[in-house]
Amino acid sequence: MSAETSRMPTVPGAAVGLRADARQNRDRIVEVARELFADHGLDVPMAAIARHSHVGVATLYRRFPTKESLVTEVFADQFKACVSVVDDALADPDPWRGFCTAIEKVCTMQAADRGFSTAFMAAFPDAVDVEQERYRAIQGFAELTRRAKATGRLRADFAQDDLALLLMANSGIITESTEAALAASRRLVAYMLSAFRAEQAEPLPPPAPLDLRDVLNTPTSSPRPVPRASRGPTGRQGTSDRIP
Repeated sequence: MSAETSRMPTVPGAAVGLRADARQNRDRIVEVARELFADHGLDVPMAAIARHSHVGVATLYRRFPTKESLVTEVFADQFKACVSVVDDALADPDPWRGFCTAIEKVCTMQAADRGFSTAFMAAFPDAVDVEQERYRAIQGFAELTRRAKATGRLRADFAQDDLALLLMANSGIITESTEAALAASRRLVAYMLSAFRAEQAEPLPPPAPLDLRDVLNTPTSSPRPVPRASRGPTGRQGTSDRIP
């Protein structure tokens, strides 16, 4: 395979066999949905996605019969990336470093894309691969926790509930830009990882009875404020700012 061929984008299975114009419509829908979900969360109406994609609602539903099918397509790469992050961390010979790296990368993905954590925890009964990947990621992180504790570097009272607590705090970061959100997330995660160290750990209150699904209850669907510099010469906001 030539270098040029290896750089060619893969065509999703559902898009195989479509006419060129139909495939372009489908690709545009996925790209627009990705931008809107990243900025506004998963509460974006399908009608708004159709409008910003410059297609009719009927065309949108012909390509994606349910919102769940669209979400699954949009976040397919992120689902795989999240599992890959945990797999890479488990392969690290240093369990503490693997534990820290996994948390840093997952929180970065969450801060960069407001819809991802919601999509990750949402129930997609028709998407078996998504359910399997989510289960693998959660079980993998539990194993990372066990290994990091065994080294004596992760405090003994760290609980899986604390991961949900961290993700809830991370998802609450509301800034004017993705860059600011990422910077704030890195700072927050650094503080928390320092607190997770076993060295000189002070006693804590009991863990909060949280589940990773509690992350969904945080206000991740609120759009980020739009800085004036990002608006066009007319002062109107663009597609990824607010949903008209």
